[in-house]
Amino acid sequence: MSSLDWIILLLPLSLVFFMAYRSRRYIHGVADYLAAGRVCGRYVIAVSDITVGLAVVTLVSQVEANYKTGIAIGFWSGLLMPITMLFSLTGYCLYRYRETRALSIGQFLEMRYSRSLRIFAATLRTFSETVCNMIVPAVSARFFIYLLGLPYHISIFGREISTFAIVTVTVLTMALFIIWCGGTVALVITDAIQALMAYPIFTVFVFYILTNFSWFSEIAPVMADRVAGESFLNPFDIESLRDFNLFALLVTIMSRILNQGSWIGAGSSMAGRTPHEQKMAGVLGEWRNGFSLIFYFLIGAIVLTTLNHAHFASKAREIRAELCGRVADEIVARPEVRKQIADAIEALPEQIHRIGTNEPLSQQSNLDSPYLDSVHEVLGDDGSGNAKFQEFRTLYHQLMLPMTMRHVLPVGLFGLFMLLMVMLMISTDDSRIFSGALTTVQDIIMPFISTSLSPQRHILLVRLVSIGIGIAFFCGSFFMAQLDYINLFCIITTSIWLGGAGPMMIGGLYTRFGTTAGAYASLISGIVISGGGILLQRYWAGLIYPFLAKQGWTEPVGVLLETVSSPLAPYIVWQMDPVKFPINSNEIFFLSMVTGIILYCGISFLTCRKPFNLDRMLHRGIYGERQEQQPVRKARGVRALLNRLAGIDEQYSHGDKVIAWSVFLYAFGYTFMGTFIAVIVWNWLMPWPLEYWSYYFLTVQLLVPSVVAAITSVWFLIGGIVDLRRMFRDLATRINNPFDNGMVEGHVSLADKMASPADCPQRQDGNTQ
Repeated sequence: MSSLDWIILLLPLSLVFFMAYRSRRYIHGVADYLAAGRVCGRYVIAVSDITVGLAVVTLVSQVEANYKTGIAIGFWSGLLMPITMLFSLTGYCLYRYRETRALSIGQFLEMRYSRSLRIFAATLRTFSETVCNMIVPAVSARFFIYLLGLPYHISIFGREISTFAIVTVTVLTMALFIIWCGGTVALVITDAIQALMAYPIFTVFVFYILTNFSWFSEIAPVMADRVAGESFLNPFDIESLRDFNLFALLVTIMSRILNQGSWIGAGSSMAGRTPHEQKMAGVLGEWRNGFSLIFYFLIGAIVLTTLNHAHFASKAREIRAELCGRVADEIVARPEVRKQIADAIEALPEQIHRIGTNEPLSQQSNLDSPYLDSVHEVLGDDGSGNAKFQEFRTLYHQLMLPMTMRHVLPVGLFGLFMLLMVMLMISTDDSRIFSGALTTVQDIIMPFISTSLSPQRHILLVRLVSIGIGIAFFCGSFFMAQLDYINLFCIITTSIWLGGAGPMMIGGLYTRFGTTAGAYASLISGIVISGGGILLQRYWAGLIYPFLAKQGWTEPVGVLLETVSSPLAPYIVWQMDPVKFPINSNEIFFLSMVTGIILYCGISFLTCRKPFNLDRMLHRGIYGERQEQQPVRKARGVRALLNRLAGIDEQYSHGDKVIAWSVFLYAFGYTFMGTFIAVIVWNWLMPWPLEYWSYYFLTVQLLVPSVVAAITSVWFLIGGIVDLRRMFRDLATRINNPFDNGMVEGHVSLADKMASPADCPQRQDGNTQ
């Protein structure tokens, strides 16, 4: 990095950490530290959620997927649009959760089910979340090591210290500093500031990429150069894709519906001033992601084009050779084997693939195949060789992005890219660590404490547990073996929780018949199916497949797998493979979710003895706040139906209605009906050539979102600044309630009991609790 790059990086980061330090003055009680006092406005929530949703690991995983499947599969994500839109407009799950006033998901579970389920579910969620997130610091650390070309070890006072350890500690220390200073207040403030700085950076990168890479002569031709069934451009020609295909999209849709409320936790998800404000933040979220989606799209296009177009053949060879050498140096212990790999890679000639002249590329035969095949040949085809090659291949695909950007970006732009990646890394790591710490303290430790802690001790406990979670992340970065694509690894690890949590959360928020027994059954099914899948994937190449081969069972087991999956081919194909477990993470997750739904509904119906009092938990009816209100004229007829479709109720102001209808018309009218349904009908009547699809994606995923992003950037910048100022003012004047700490008695939060003494049972000592 040049001096200019360092200046670009360090000055904005100094502002972020200064604001985190300043946030300490606003922490007066537990609700401030855990939920920002519930005083956040819609814009500050929507803006801060931009960087929480983005991350280094997300960008790397997205580029991994795009490099394997292109952008054609993204067309079918249009199926998600009406679902996502309805969730945002109606506040599905989030609105009701905010109505409970719970400080954690476990507090809600105790109010709705039982204290034992609160502890069990929180333990399961924390375990699943921690296992998944353990790779995040590792991915970030490797990303920066490869991006900056750092050595694996550096000498400090004559001792060799792991660079990976130093970078990982630095990454986690920055995140823990923000958490220690102000909890959710610091998270919201720093995430909002980082998001406001990210918008102009996105703009610079979009301009640079569009002026240095030609869509029509470089990017689109590379994407068009694929064999039949594996198109990167034509969404009607992708039936032969594996792992990231239409079935994976079906699983995503199902999980989106089922698990909307399963990851509610730390940060801004419970910080809205009112349930309506929280809902409107979700509505605004439909507008906020314009530049981020363009950024993902174009960064993936840079990597794909640089490594596969003849214009960049010499640079591509340099990138692949250096990447293979660095990955081998990291994971191969024996020097002689590393030397053999280096010699094999050096012997490979420069590949000049001429589009339209040479055979189209495929998943089985592409420009990466000679490099990977050479490494596999050196490592061997036995159990240990296959296991080591699986690890090599995973890191090879994962680290294409930083290695390519290192060779492509000029001075100045490299510093901006570093700044953006550091900000995305910090905003993700602090949120994930804080989420684990909050769940651990509120839902695992606090239920065992008979008396309320003072606010100071309560907050100190969360801070100390955050450090413990950070240490767990650090240790996991060294010992967690990620042997699959990042997306698939995250799916299988989080499905330990998500496989059974969805029915429990939806049933708890929307039904009166759901029971504790049904919730337990759903969660346990997720543990058994997903946990078993993880073990099979982890030990397949090294232990399970060699055992099957030794017993002579590979052929009959392979025939069985192919027979079972054949009715769903080509979208589900279970074929015997010595390197990778035949059933992928999406398929295991799907089985887990279906089983959880069946068990929750069936056992709840069998064990329900008395309908649950939802009104009291949601503070509705006689349990709501009593205040005089002006009569509201309710719309009738067609107008009422349209309002219902847009999620509009009596709480909407005129401005709120404009926002809701703009989201509805853009998402449903333009995106779903115009760019999805209409295109499907057109192609059913008259299929498009690849050239048409290149124009389609240029327009729909680049040009139109750029215009929308430019408008929303100014809009959200103004709204975010106004909301931040109001949040500071409200936090300074907020009166703290010492009983608002997440404790529950008799299925009612302690804060509600103390606010309504008539509903508070008397203890033997005569004091209300």
